[in-house]
Amino acid sequence: MASVFITGTSKGIGFETALAFARAGHTVYATMRNPSQSPQLADIAGREKLPISVSALDVDSDQSVHNGIAKIQKDHGPIDVLVNNAGVERLGSVEEVPLADFRSVMETNYFGAIRCIQAVLPQMRERRVGTIINVTSVAGQLANPPMAPYNASKWALEALSEALAAEMKPFGVHVAIVEPGIIDTAMARRVTDQRESIYPHRQRFAALFAKSLKNGVLPWVVAKKILQIAQTGTWQLRHPVGPDATPLLQSRKGMTDEQWIDLNAADDETWYRNMGLELPKSSA
Repeated sequence: MASVFITGTSKGIGFETALAFARAGHTVYATMRNPSQSPQLADIAGREKLPISVSALDVDSDQSVHNGIAKIQKDHGPIDVLVNNAGVERLGSVEEVPLADFRSVMETNYFGAIRCIQAVLPQMRERRVGTIINVTSVAGQLANPPMAPYNASKWALEALSEALAAEMKPFGVHVAIVEPGIIDTAMARRVTDQRESIYPHRQRFAALFAKSLKNGVLPWVVAKKILQIAQTGTWQLRHPVGPDATPLLQSRKGMTDEQWIDLNAADDETWYRNMGLELPKSSA
């Protein structure tokens, strides 16, 4: 059985991933910023007697990541599987989103993953075994407003992962990218919030996510894929997850860059029709 380190386990995909690995018999080190504010995982682990240890860790902090991983390695031995799941969203037009928000999303989604990767890589390389799974998104391969801040962070993580995979394969260390589509999480629910903007794209995506979440795909679907990747030892790099993930990616690949830009730059009536959505009365 493996020793598994997972970030961002307070809810959503990270929460379900911790449970999936533990229920499969693996030892899980589940981390989150404020365990006292999110006791559900520890409660379930206690009731089911699952091998889950919950601890505080802030992926934005060099010291927190270094100390947290070093303590596990000292007390319990090497980490076999790293799941970089911690993430935040920032939505809005490039003009309107504060620079601090661009920095914030990169700090967590990109640099946070790097901190964890650098902390576990030496022992994985020396032992010539290990698996690193980075949770990105279909937004890591296609970019559209109002998701530029989030897109940029996920594109960066995809590029890092691809380079890392080539570096680590000679040492027997597996690197995988998990690309969920629209999953029913608190983060996805926040996208449905409509905010005032001089640009129409926030309202459009609120409608798109609201429609998708009516029959939402639950986070355990992604957790199941992450567990499968770790247990099978696949060398496949990218893994779209969810019924809409592959169709979205294929749709983008079927367009030229200019066609994709024109679609997202189109008037409301054209965009809603192309996305199979009903045009809001306020836009009609």
